[in-house]
Amino acid sequence: MHPYSCDTFVALPPSTERQRIIFGKNSDRPCDEVQEVVYFPARDYGAGEKVECTYIEIEQVAHTYAVVLSKPAWLWGAEMGANEHQVCIGNEAVWGRESADDDEALLGMDLVRIGLERANTAEKAVDVITELLEKYGQGGSCMEDECSFTYHNSFLISDRKEAWLLETSGKHWAAERVEGGYRNISNQYGITTKIDKEHPKMRDYAQSQGWWDGETQFNFATVYSFTTTARIEASGSRYCEGKKLLDKSNGHITAETMMDILRDKDSGINMEGMFMTTGSMVSVIPTDPALPGVHYFTATPDPERSVFKPFIFVKNINELKETSSPSYGPDDPVKKKPRFQSKPDRKHELFVKHELVAAITESYKDRGKKITESMRKLEKEKMTQMEEILSHGIEEPDFLANLFPSSVREEMAVYGKS
Repeated sequence: MHPYSCDTFVALPPSTERQRIIFGKNSDRPCDEVQEVVYFPARDYGAGEKVECTYIEIEQVAHTYAVVLSKPAWLWGAEMGANEHQVCIGNEAVWGRESADDDEALLGMDLVRIGLERANTAEKAVDVITELLEKYGQGGSCMEDECSFTYHNSFLISDRKEAWLLETSGKHWAAERVEGGYRNISNQYGITTKIDKEHPKMRDYAQSQGWWDGETQFNFATVYSFTTTARIEASGSRYCEGKKLLDKSNGHITAETMMDILRDKDSGINMEGMFMTTGSMVSVIPTDPALPGVHYFTATPDPERSVFKPFIFVKNINELKETSSPSYGPDDPVKKKPRFQSKPDRKHELFVKHELVAAITESYKDRGKKITESMRKLEKEKMTQMEEILSHGIEEPDFLANLFPSSVREEMAVYGKS
């Protein structure tokens, strides 16, 4: 199994309409992995408290922000998500000259969640992630399996005014600020000579390894990545296709544009096979701080056969039960050593119903077409409702506390009728 996984996108004015930032990601993971969408409210902690991540424990901070996450159900971290300050983060696997570490440390997905819980701006998220990266390192299996699957991470991070691309190699890193236009990443290093923040010893380390002569202009991607591998070539193709799709709508990029890109199978962005798109996210963030952000998640595989459902940060949000996987606590095979000796059932309620309908759609073309039409109709209705809120703000926040779960129930009702 060769993982060529994930594509993440961000578009900022002037490439978007109505002074909005549009963020999108397809999470491409093993085809049998369940991705859940969960919400954690803001919370205060006492001095000296710890937080247990996927493999290791680290110190907790005094306050964490409210977050909504799309995450593989077996681990603590997340593939993508947003927080109450409208910071969005998605991560990607990258491979380079430096070997990825098998030793258990922080996963890139743990760093996504920590960045969202602790940062109220995109730049602050860069600082949070890199500080923890330097302190604890990154490593450990990124799959719920005994076979070791490890990688370094790149992160695309956005807020109401800008985006940052953060790329790592072991504990070394470089970051680039993106202040306008669009950017996409696809499992390959993309920071070249424009480096706005970096690990203080990143260049020295490259020189000590013989990767850079210390004289030519420093290019992070050239210095730290492989010259050529099949994996990089495959991701390069998706990167180019993604860039073309963004360019096609440049100046008019909307949430619908981003959803269409994430659904595109010809480009390989909507991935099929042993590694497939197991969850998708699109966020719409107005640059005006008086207006709310809207975060759409599928919580199901294959965005072409899924509904993007809206989430808005308000007070008193209920638990997202229909998209939360069963919890096994300390008995979870991930927690016991040796790890991954068995795989429990992690399917949430929406996943089970979606899986059944996907099988019907595959087997009965006419029925499948009608189901897909009903799904798109529901999605369009939700987006029309959200457009009103994005343009004029929230009048009655209490009605939005149940927005995502009620949308999930409407989706399941569509499946019930089929």
